[in-house]
Amino acid sequence: MRNQPTARKQTVEDIDVAGKRILVRVDFNVPLRVPIAVPMTPEATRISDDSRIRESLPTIEYLRERQARVVLCCHFGRPKGRVVEEMRLAPVKRRLGELLNLDVLHAGGPGGGEPAHLTAGMGPGDVALLENLRFDPREEANDDGFARELASLAEIYVNDAFGTAHRAHASTVGVARHLPAVAGMLMARELEMLGGAISSPVSPVVAIVGGAKVSDKIAVLENLAKKVDRVLIGGGMVAAFARALGHSGGAGDSTPDDVAAARGLLEDSPADILVPPDVVTGKAFAEDTPAVSRKLDAIPDDELILDIGPETRSAFADAISAAKTIIWNGPPGVFEWEAFSGGTKAIANAVASNRSATSIVGGGSTAEAVRAFGVDHLISHVSTGGGASLEFLEGKTLPGVAALLDK
Repeated sequence: MRNQPTARKQTVEDIDVAGKRILVRVDFNVPLRVPIAVPMTPEATRISDDSRIRESLPTIEYLRERQARVVLCCHFGRPKGRVVEEMRLAPVKRRLGELLNLDVLHAGGPGGGEPAHLTAGMGPGDVALLENLRFDPREEANDDGFARELASLAEIYVNDAFGTAHRAHASTVGVARHLPAVAGMLMARELEMLGGAISSPVSPVVAIVGGAKVSDKIAVLENLAKKVDRVLIGGGMVAAFARALGHSGGAGDSTPDDVAAARGLLEDSPADILVPPDVVTGKAFAEDTPAVSRKLDAIPDDELILDIGPETRSAFADAISAAKTIIWNGPPGVFEWEAFSGGTKAIANAVASNRSATSIVGGGSTAEAVRAFGVDHLISHVSTGGGASLEFLEGKTLPGVAALLDK
C-alpha cells in the first residue's frame, strides 16, 4: 500500500466550518507526573509534556475564530475498554483550558446519550472534551454503533491526530463513514513534511535509523533504502549488522533472520549503508554499568552495544552536514543514561546545525531526545506520531488518512 499524498486530501481550510458543530479527533495521550506521597488521581496529576496539546491549538483556534462549536475526542493510556479513574481526562481538560484561556466543557461519555445532552447547549466558539474514548470497548473495535454516536455530535469531522492515524478505530475511521471528514492543520503538516521527505526529497538525502532490533525497523530500512542516498545505522540493531560483517556483535539479541536482513541490505541496498566503525558498550543493560569504547570488530561476547562511538559520531556528523534532506527515526543509543547519551546528542546537534537541510524527526523516543537536548526548535519538523510515523516511513497507507475526503 502506498502513502496517500497530502495534496489529495481535503483539510479544514478547504470547507465551510462557520458556526457548525465540529468533531475533532486529537491526540492528547500525554505523559503525566504525580507529586510524591499523593495518591494518583486526576486532580493531583500534572502533565509533564504538553507538546501534543499545544500542537492541536492552531486547528482549535481556527475553528473558534469561525464561531464553530468544537467537540474534541481523544484516548488516554490503555484502559482496555473499561473506566480507569487514573486515566480520566481531567488533567488534559485543565491544561487545555489554561492554554486556550477558556473554560473547556466536560462532554461526558464517551458513549451513550450523555454527550449529546451535554453538548446541545454549546454556543459559538465553545470547546468541549469527551471522556477517554478507550473507556468504551467499542472504540478499538471500530464499532459502527459507537461511530454513529460520535458522528451524531457534529456536522463535520476533523482528524488532527496523526499519532493515531495508523489505527482503524471508531474515532479515526468509523466516524468518517458518517460525516464529511477532513484533515486538521497538524495532520496536514505531518503528511506534508513526512510525505515530501519520502516522495520528493531534495538530494542528498540521509536517513538515520536507530532501534533495538532489525526486525523492528526492517520495513523502514528497506523502504528508505530505495529513496535516500545514505542510511546511518544506530541502536542495538548494530549488533546484527556487526554479525552480518562477520564480527561478534556482543551479547545483544539478534535472530538469524535479523542478521540475514542486515546482510541483504549491506549487499543489495541501492543506498549507502553506514555501519558504525566503533561503539560504546556495557556489561549490563543498566545505567551504572561502566561505559567502554570498542571498535566494531572487537566487542567481547558478554558486552552490549549501548551507543555509537566517537569515530562514528564524527563520521555521521559529516554525512548529516552534507545532506539537504534528513530523516531521523530512532536514537542511536540509550540517551536517557548520561554515559550512553553522547551519540544521540552528537546526532541531534548535527541535525540542528544543518540549517540548509529539511530535517524530519520521527516521533516517540526520537522526539523526546531532541527536546531533551534543547534543539527541537531547530528541527524543520518533529512528528507527533510514534507508530504512525514509523508505518508512514515503511510506505504503508494509514487508515485514518485514507478515510479522509480527497480533493
